[in-house]
This record gives sequence, C-alpha cells and structure tokens, in this order.
Amino acid sequence: MFNKFLRENKIAAGILTVLRLYLGYEWMTAGYHKLAGGFDASGFLKGAIANPVKGPEGNVLYGWYVDFLQHLALPNAHIFNTIIPLGEFLVGLGLILGCLTTAAMFFGLVMNFAYMFAGTVSSNPMDILIGVIIIAAGLNAGRIGLDRWVNPYFRKLGAKETNTVNAKHSA
Repeated sequence: MFNKFLRENKIAAGILTVLRLYLGYEWMTAGYHKLAGGFDASGFLKGAIANPVKGPEGNVLYGWYVDFLQHLALPNAHIFNTIIPLGEFLVGLGLILGCLTTAAMFFGLVMNFAYMFAGTVSSNPMDILIGVIIIAAGLNAGRIGLDRWVNPYFRKLGAKETNTVNAKHSA
C-alpha cells in the first residue's frame, strides 16, 4: 500500500520533489565546489587506506575496498579528481531537474556507499535513506520534472528499437 502511494500518488510526487531538490542541491554544490576549487582526492584516498573501517574486534571490515583504493584509485587519482566532482555535480543536476532521476539517484547512492566504505559517515546515512525512497518511488520521483517528458521519449525510442530488431530476426 505504501509502495503504491509512493509510486503513483500526486501528493507523494510533491513530497518527492522536495526531497529530490534538497538532495540535488547538496550533490550539485558539493560537486561545484570541488570543480571550482581544484579538488585532489589523493589525501582522502591515503587517509582511507591508512585508517580503514574496522569492526569491534579491530579487524578491517572492507579489505576488498581498501585494496581497490590502494591498487586502483590512488595510482589513478588524477582520473578520480575529475570523475568525483563531475559525478557529484551531474547527480545533483539530474535530481534538481528531475531528469533521469532514478539513474542519477542510483549513481548518487553508489558514491554514498563508496564514501561509507572509506570510513566517511558525514551526511551519507541520511542521503542514503532519502536516495532509497527516491529509487523506490520510481518514475513518480521525477513526475514534477523533466522525466515527465524524457521517460516517455525513451520508452518510444526503446519500442522502435525493439521493433526494428524483431523485424530483422523474423526476416
């Protein structure tokens, strides 16, 4: 019943818009400040590697993530210096405009979890909670936004592509 309300109700669409705008503003400004201020992820990466998330007994909980940071992210910090701020900015823009909302929120959640695996709590738990609500709402989250026009366009485009592929296979 709650899921139906979240996915179909116009009042829910209004509430989701407020949540989406708040989260979008947070993501976009974080990305903008990094883009404008000369962001360098290497210090954060070194700190996350040196002080990984540990459990109650002192054991490293996400060793696989520490290995990823140490062997892939840190040696390629110059790439992460671009994709992190650009990703944050684009997630924010997508949420604010209500354009490809669920895709933007998915990538926002991926970044939230990446920050959590690295040991940064900050606002991530609240952002994850709001993000899960937005994802669960599906298309209704972008109803008051560009998704109202973008999603039907992509559905039509997908239907045309499917019909073209089916016609080629039946010939």
